[in-house]
Amino acid sequence: MRYDVFGMCNALFDIQAEVKDETLLELGLTKGTMSLIDEDEQKQIVPRIYTHIVNTEAGGSGANTMIGVALLGGQSCYTSRVGNDEHGTIYRDGLAVQGVQPNLGVAAGTTGISLILVTPDAERTMCTFLGLSRELTRDDVNVEDLRNSKYLYVTGYLWDTDNQKDAVLFAMQSANEAGVKVALSLSDPFCVHRHKDDFLRLLKDHVDIIFANAQEAQALTDKDDPYSAAKALAQYADIVAITMDENGSLLLQGDRQYEIPVYPVKAVDTTGAGDMYAAGLLYGLSQGLPLDISGRIASYAAAQVVAKLGPRLETIDQTKIEPIKNGGTW
Repeated sequence: MRYDVFGMCNALFDIQAEVKDETLLELGLTKGTMSLIDEDEQKQIVPRIYTHIVNTEAGGSGANTMIGVALLGGQSCYTSRVGNDEHGTIYRDGLAVQGVQPNLGVAAGTTGISLILVTPDAERTMCTFLGLSRELTRDDVNVEDLRNSKYLYVTGYLWDTDNQKDAVLFAMQSANEAGVKVALSLSDPFCVHRHKDDFLRLLKDHVDIIFANAQEAQALTDKDDPYSAAKALAQYADIVAITMDENGSLLLQGDRQYEIPVYPVKAVDTTGAGDMYAAGLLYGLSQGLPLDISGRIASYAAAQVVAKLGPRLETIDQTKIEPIKNGGTW
């Protein structure tokens, strides 16, 4: 196999800026929220925060996970669509530098942007312009690379426009035909409530692994607790992975159930923890490791993101992962 994981999601170029509370008020933004904005709105905001930018890099939920797989030592590639602009070029180069093969469609227009505005109290306010990522088509899916992968990983964020839905179905069907395992992240409670019936059909027809947090899993199954939700989801997929914040995570595979504790760290910022958890679990499974050990790698990796500001890691301590691979605990 050429790749461990073939990822698909919305390509978003992250622009992080440090701003004052007054700037948020002037822009009409509510602190701590995430808002979808249009192109005109992003063009109004960027000049206001341009001189306060502290970091820029390739981002988006699925890209975070593929970067995590590569950081852990796996082989990953990433599919989305970007514009023929400066941000699209930087996005492609940024993935490559992180060890991720960038299989990106390109068209005339604007690359998606996520504006991350950090106030002095470390609160993050996010404004997301999806840009050309919403125009992903099946022609952007490199079927040869997909067939030469162990896992396809798709996020629920992609289930948006008709052309994105067609691309997702095409990729899942191609993976099913090639014997490639399909993993779906429910991504966000908003996605679940908006696309509940569609998600259930995808799970029934195409998906082998389900990633969700407790809120998403309960929303999809109409259950009152994550354990009941996990059992309900187990009828659809071979593996169910549910994260439960400080209560760790729950893994189901057939009649086997594992409760994975959190790796103890001082929480600083939970952004990106779910993305890195998915990276750890997919990395472990793609290396042929047992589910419970893969879950512990996922827990360790997610904790490292929680212990710092920002959704990604620059490095990860492999000396801490090796004992976990050999069955050790913390």
